[in-house]
Parts: sequence; C-alpha cells; structure tokens
Amino acid sequence: MNKVTISVEGMTCGHCKSAVEGALSKVDGVVSAEVDLNAKNVTVEFDGSKVTEEQLKNEIDDQGYDVV
Repeated sequence: MNKVTISVEGMTCGHCKSAVEGALSKVDGVVSAEVDLNAKNVTVEFDGSKVTEEQLKNEIDDQGYDVV
C-alpha cells in the first residue's frame, strides 16, 4: 500500500473537499482520500499496482483544481 500527500490549490469549502475525495474514492485502487482544506492538500492511500500517483493527480485536475 502506498500513501502520498498531494498539494492542491483552489479547494476552499466543503463542496471542494467532497468533490476531490469523492472523485478519488471512485478510482480503482484508492483505499482512502482525505482533504485538509487548511493545509491545501489531499492525502491518498492507494494500491500502487492498480493506480499511479500521476493518475491521482490527473483525477484532481479533472475536477478543476490545480495540483502543485
């Protein structure tokens, strides 16, 4: 199991948190995703044999947020 914290700009409210966590949780191989609005990041636990960190970042980007 892998765990990564990804910095994300543009998340400001509960809707943003739900959108990012919800999108990531639907990705095959993601075990958990937790947004920290104050720290402007999301911590994702995932199975590296099913999904890559780059795919996770692309999913966040697809939701309209900027991965930094």
